[in-house]
Amino acid sequence: LEEYDLIVEVGRWVIASACAQIRDWIERGIDPVQVSVNVSPRQFLRGDLQEDVMRALDTWQVPAQLLELELTETLLMTSKDAALVTLQNLKAAGVQISIDDFGTGYSSFAYLRRFPVDKLKIDISFTREITHSPDDDAIVLAIIQMGHSLNLKVIAEGVETAPQLEYLRRHHC
Repeated sequence: LEEYDLIVEVGRWVIASACAQIRDWIERGIDPVQVSVNVSPRQFLRGDLQEDVMRALDTWQVPAQLLELELTETLLMTSKDAALVTLQNLKAAGVQISIDDFGTGYSSFAYLRRFPVDKLKIDISFTREITHSPDDDAIVLAIIQMGHSLNLKVIAEGVETAPQLEYLRRHHC
């Protein structure tokens, strides 16, 4: 999809489908659940993400805070100025913004501070060995502490064992 530039169209469809699903749950009386959508770098850079999101929210009459967009840190670092304006506008509308796979790219803490981010998602490559690897333990703990100091929610991907879950809960992740 990326290679043939179909990702922009598919990404637009995924955002609309997520909003349609949220609307369906609301109409059936199911407590609203926030839905996260991964945003492709190509969709972000070549499409009109802001317009796509706002159109889907409006069409399906979904509260913006129920939609979360997940962007990789590499994407944010390579499209700094354009990304900032788009994300500020989406955040002002109430859309939640997460940095996905945090710790695997080339983060600049100065830019992390500038972007209107709600959550950091620690990459599974660090979560996998947190109870066995002092290095992964140190990295995860540093990300959690940094995220909390910036008033961000921190989530770890790929939790598969009770010791991993206990570790993360103990550190408020």
